Amino acid sequence: MTFLNKDFLLHTETAIKLYEQYASGCAIADYHNHLSPKDIAENRQFNNLTEIWLEGDHYKWRAMRINGVNEKYCTGNASPDEKFKAWASTVPYTVRNPLYHWTHLELKRYFGITDLLDEKSAEQIYESASMMLQTEEFRVHGMLQKMNVKVVCTTDDPIDALQYHQQFAKMEAGFKMFPTFRPDKSYATHDVAFYNRYVDSLGNAAHGAINTLDDLFNALSARMDFFDSLGCRAADHGLEHLYFDEQARKLAPDLFKKIRSGSELTWIEQNQLRCAILLQLSKWYCQKGWVQQFHLGAMRNNNSRMMKAIGPDTGFDSIGDFSQARHMSSFFNELDKTNELTKTIIYNLNPSDNEVFAAMLGNFSDGSVPGKMQWGSGWWFLDQKDGMEKQLNTLSNMGLLSQFVGMVTDSRSYLSFPRHEYFRRILCNLIGNDVERGELPNDINHLGKIVQDICFNNTMKYFGF
Repeated sequence: MTFLNKDFLLHTETAIKLYEQYASGCAIADYHNHLSPKDIAENRQFNNLTEIWLEGDHYKWRAMRINGVNEKYCTGNASPDEKFKAWASTVPYTVRNPLYHWTHLELKRYFGITDLLDEKSAEQIYESASMMLQTEEFRVHGMLQKMNVKVVCTTDDPIDALQYHQQFAKMEAGFKMFPTFRPDKSYATHDVAFYNRYVDSLGNAAHGAINTLDDLFNALSARMDFFDSLGCRAADHGLEHLYFDEQARKLAPDLFKKIRSGSELTWIEQNQLRCAILLQLSKWYCQKGWVQQFHLGAMRNNNSRMMKAIGPDTGFDSIGDFSQARHMSSFFNELDKTNELTKTIIYNLNPSDNEVFAAMLGNFSDGSVPGKMQWGSGWWFLDQKDGMEKQLNTLSNMGLLSQFVGMVTDSRSYLSFPRHEYFRRILCNLIGNDVERGELPNDINHLGKIVQDICFNNTMKYFGF
């Protein structure tokens, strides 16, 4: 069988039919990514393939380091063509890693390049793709349109002026861009000096000094109103785990005063203050009808030497083994008591927690909204074939796959949108295999509608796009 042919990842006739007739034509609503609003608003044109493909891609950097590539070819000062050649020489050694599939899908879908990338083909591929990038079709808008993207939701700090979202809102680009509220720094109290500088910046953005916890809440509320005015539909949080303490809200005002005075908080006090802030934010999300997302389980910045040298989000994070269930249940229950638990998506990074996360959702689904409580798609280390299959199978066993809001890129790259195709092929293959084994009826219209709902329709309804 030919690599990456039209039936890639589709192992049965039913799977092929589901993909070709129902999934492949679906548009994309990418409700969580880390794309640059500036690039989108300014319709950026990239100078070469390295610039669009390797800048900020810690997945590739991590693989290159494992393959023995010097750091200067990852985040260092090597030239663009040198960096690309270093990546190309690594690609043949990524077999069975999702990067091998993604690399060749991206070359094929965007540039029509079907050659395998390696040290020998690197120069021709680099020159050919870089030349295409100079055309109008390969500016940011053209590439998103090529992938049939209808919605992108960026990830933005509360202090962000959102000027590029305002600029883009006046444009006709064939797709929509909305901000997402990411307030992680408002409760990141482990570094006292950094936290207090951030709170000062938040006060400046909200046009008011922040001296008390109420001042902090007022500032966050004002920024939420601003985000909402530009179409924000969701908030997102990156946490090791959710934490709940019944005393948190009572203790929080004094804890906030303590850290604002320059004193360090104990680990328990940090959790208590974070809990109080998150509970208040979650109540406001419910009032606004926003979706709250929690990305849980990452163990970040493990390599202190490299963190000091090149900073965070550079490929030195991994899966954590944090206790999740009890505090998550208590946190959601506290909001549900007063009917202030909004639509929620939880993402886990540790596959040993799959059943824990999937089972949690049924506890707080109240019939008010289809799929109110969502278990997010395979994330980060799990957004590969095995991880996606396990997530889809576990979700099917514990909940309703038919109400799932599907895939996101969770990416900083404009070349990452074939990950939606990758997911859709895996989804169609799982369902198609069940049909051909006699485990599901051969009702192609019903199953095809479910596929289309998961690929696009559920997302549009859930977020109100």
